[in-house]
Amino acid sequence: MPHHYDVVIIGAGAAGLFCAGLAGQRGLKVLLIDHAEKVAEKIRISGGGRANFTNRDLDVRAPYKYFISENPRFCRSALSRYTPEHFLQLMQKHGIAWHEKHKGQLFCDRSAEDLIAMLLAECAAGQVERWQPCKVHSVRFLQDKQAASSIEYRGSSYEINSDKGIVTAAKVVIATGGLSIPKIGATDFGQRIAQQFGHRIVPLRPALVPLTFDEQHWAPFVSLAGVSLPVQISTGEGKAKGQFDEDLLFTHRGLSGPAVLQISSYWQEHSTVRINLSPTQDMSAVLQTAKQRSRKLIANELATALPTRLADTWTARDSAWQRPVNEASDKALAALADSLQRWQITPNGSEGYKKAEVTAGGVDTRELSSQSLESQKSPGLYFIGEVVDVTGWLGGYNFQWAWASAHACAQAL
Repeated sequence: MPHHYDVVIIGAGAAGLFCAGLAGQRGLKVLLIDHAEKVAEKIRISGGGRANFTNRDLDVRAPYKYFISENPRFCRSALSRYTPEHFLQLMQKHGIAWHEKHKGQLFCDRSAEDLIAMLLAECAAGQVERWQPCKVHSVRFLQDKQAASSIEYRGSSYEINSDKGIVTAAKVVIATGGLSIPKIGATDFGQRIAQQFGHRIVPLRPALVPLTFDEQHWAPFVSLAGVSLPVQISTGEGKAKGQFDEDLLFTHRGLSGPAVLQISSYWQEHSTVRINLSPTQDMSAVLQTAKQRSRKLIANELATALPTRLADTWTARDSAWQRPVNEASDKALAALADSLQRWQITPNGSEGYKKAEVTAGGVDTRELSSQSLESQKSPGLYFIGEVVDVTGWLGGYNFQWAWASAHACAQAL
């Protein structure tokens, strides 16, 4: 006969592990299943191996400011009830040292492995049973008559067929994430389960990902690969507009760095990205001042405000910019300043899921309870973490959503 559990959680990433530990410690019999050989691989590789596990700048009164969703205020309930401070208290309990880099981003001092060990210890404290690696083949809802036909099934709602056999559970939590980083086993399993139970899926797309350009358009900038500088970047209009002050990195195929990863979540196909390459200076004034006092080449003057390689490459694009600054026309200098501070460029795509830190889109939150993350279509079925249409900014926000959604779900279980 199938074994029965109070809760089966599918997906042993950040959200699944945290939810399992909390539910187990509340006295529930919990089974955690994951198809990957290694637990929480996404935590292990995040933040350069130190896991940017939350962001203390999160405003719990308006957390939706830091998240993208078709239903942006959905995340407020969970995020306001489980805050970065709550997670820091758990870190302190386990003696894990951490530090802040910038803009509220918190990292483990030693290794992301400490965070994984903490989550596994919390699961052990809740006597969570873990099957890994173990593939789930199907999840189906049991009709009342089926459930009542056997004492083993009594109180059960779902049947899960896996590599290790069939189990039944009153409740099932889907915490399987999205398509990002397929080499560590990412799939759309959770979204397919949601569709099976009648849920709408907000179309999936790579997010927090480098942007690419067609070879011909990008040819003048290939030599800049490796150049980095602070910029202001934006895309979209009105409520759909995203704007950030972050560092930009040129690559052989396009643009990356925190500025571009952030804006990629807002970027829509065929739309333009606007970049100010010198956000803290008025380049027109800088060049006009230089014209009055200098005989240096324009590129040499630009190099006092921008990386030298960028100054050289940029001025090479127009013969009017390849002369001493004092010999340049006001019109040429104005055009140069404008090109630097109002650079508009249209990506032809992104580096895709192989380089995307998260997957945008997912289970439509309008069909979930914001209090518990329970399906409004199939009682006893829950969706947490990245599988849901809630995508945070770069800098620890997505992990905080994992903790907060898992906590909200575990409290309801």
